[in-house]
Amino acid sequence: MGPFALTGIDHVVLRVVDLPRMLAFYGEVLGCRVEREQPAIGLTQLRAGASLIDLVTVDGELGRRGGDAPRRDAPNVDHVCLGIEPFDEEQLRAHLARHAVDVVESGMRYGANGEGPSVYVRDPEGNVIELKGGAAPNQPPGAGPRSA
Repeated sequence: MGPFALTGIDHVVLRVVDLPRMLAFYGEVLGCRVEREQPAIGLTQLRAGASLIDLVTVDGELGRRGGDAPRRDAPNVDHVCLGIEPFDEEQLRAHLARHAVDVVESGMRYGANGEGPSVYVRDPEGNVIELKGGAAPNQPPGAGPRSA
């Protein structure tokens, strides 16, 4: 057994071309609500039950990292985030190193359970997986800034 247990999918990030159309679909059709917006980097986070669906505009700071705009024959998912507990970065990094998995990036990130620590890795086919700990102390789920 590893040094953590999966707690579920924290969030999924979709790269989008037409943000208003996607917001209408996820809001009106699926019932998601905008929880947080960061227009400076092209990010809108939608509450989907206990999880988040992040919409990243392809022409925004985050979206440009993914290359060309998504098409039917090109991937659309930026990364999948898995919640883990406990989050002990030292033990996590040691566990990943034992399996020859490099940490691509790490830091504090906002997710479905608030602001908390995370590390990014790649699976064997290059897909980005974020392993994210729970909210930092004094940061309850959903306590992030709300949009109007």
